[in-house]
Amino acid sequence: MKVLLDIKDSKVSFVMELLSSLNFVKVKPLTDEKAGQMSNIRDAVEELKLIRQGKLKGISAKELLDAL
Repeated sequence: MKVLLDIKDSKVSFVMELLSSLNFVKVKPLTDEKAGQMSNIRDAVEELKLIRQGKLKGISAKELLDAL
């Protein structure tokens, strides 16, 4: 299982040391760029869910291409 944690900067070293001391946990820090990309993808998926539920109006592919 993979878990993404959002940790206060002041506590990062403590949490990283704690997690690294557990032999069943692999720790791999994310760059700010990678974390931002993951956040954007997560937001897009949530928006898609809302569109499919009819709670948000989407745009057609033609409208998207016309906007470009």
